[in-house]
Amino acid sequence: MARYTGPVCKLCRREAVKLFLKGDRCYSKCPLDQPNGSLPPGQHGARRSKTTEYGKRLREKQKLRRVMGLMERQFYRYFVKAQEAPGSTGETFLRLLETRLDNVARRLGFSSSLAGARQLVLHGHVSVNGERVNIPSQGLKVGDRIEVAAGTRNNAFVQKSVKTIVSRGLPSWLEWDGQGAELLGRSQDAVDLSTTPLAGKVKSWPNREEMSFPVNEQLIIELYSK
Repeated sequence: MARYTGPVCKLCRREAVKLFLKGDRCYSKCPLDQPNGSLPPGQHGARRSKTTEYGKRLREKQKLRRVMGLMERQFYRYFVKAQEAPGSTGETFLRLLETRLDNVARRLGFSSSLAGARQLVLHGHVSVNGERVNIPSQGLKVGDRIEVAAGTRNNAFVQKSVKTIVSRGLPSWLEWDGQGAELLGRSQDAVDLSTTPLAGKVKSWPNREEMSFPVNEQLIIELYSK
């Protein structure tokens, strides 16, 4: 499947907002924090031009698509599915993206970035309800239990990410399962992951305030509805 393999910092600069495509590094070494970091990439980046109404809607769509790392066809299929579901199309659309397996693995702290979480799933290091899964796009529902394989929890990148989320905390719609729940709120130095199973559950459906997307979903709905 086609995918973007270029420098991801360019994507954040193009959208003029942090998309957190590099995980924790975006908190400390982001080009947007530099004096000229908010300029779009390219030799014409400093050129100012008025954005049309269509351009505003397009930018919101591209922003969300880049956050999720999806190609246009797959992204549009989520919109169609949300449009056919009852309730608010915009909130349903974002909930379908938020509850993908790769994104839930990221929000649980198994990886600091969505790309890293996707790689964990693709390589078979994550199981759902006791069954190993290698499909990052699998949708999860309330009550599903996600666990990292025992041989993977000693991975340096996984441990670093989990220790970060321990001090930062989880969103309210997720919870760590078993012994891992006892680690939340501790300092990173006091956390021992060598014998602690890394597992979590989807406790409830996320509401709009709990979703990790810096977009105005209504503009995306308007773009696709024309």
